[in-house]
Amino acid sequence: MQIHRTVLLSIVLLIAAAGLLSAAEDVTGLWRGVDEETGDTTMFTYIYEYRGKLYGRMVVTFDEGVMKDQIGRPGDVAEKVVGEPYYAGMDIIWDMEDRGNKWKKGQICDPKEGKVYSSEMWREGDNLVVRGKIGPFGRNQTWLPVRASDLPPGLDYGDPSTWVPVIPEMK
Repeated sequence: MQIHRTVLLSIVLLIAAAGLLSAAEDVTGLWRGVDEETGDTTMFTYIYEYRGKLYGRMVVTFDEGVMKDQIGRPGDVAEKVVGEPYYAGMDIIWDMEDRGNKWKKGQICDPKEGKVYSSEMWREGDNLVVRGKIGPFGRNQTWLPVRASDLPPGLDYGDPSTWVPVIPEMK
């Protein structure tokens, strides 16, 4: 009987250790989206955690590589989203769950097109790969970490640890 308990305890500990080793890498922080054709920066998005899941909020938008709006000084609105919120300050990623080596089971929206897709994301080196998909079909984007030298002077996006997600609804 004692041997069975020892074996059972060993198995439980091995499973728990494997779970810790297979956790998805930390992806929280500020990321730069890049236009795949031009290489221009399109946005800065802050990936933050709320109640064990990850969310992504746009904090800066760019037009042809030139900064356009900031979370504290928004401008353009998302006309295809209910309530027409500002792009800067809008959550575009929500409900991402740690699924081992990737963050999965979440959603990502394209507010300009008014579309929502299933999503997953993972680290590749220093970069973040964000995948939007419908069923097995999808597309990857590579987001780059934002360096201090990338930040516009005076950018204040607040304290992400205090943010509460606001999930957009498409029209």
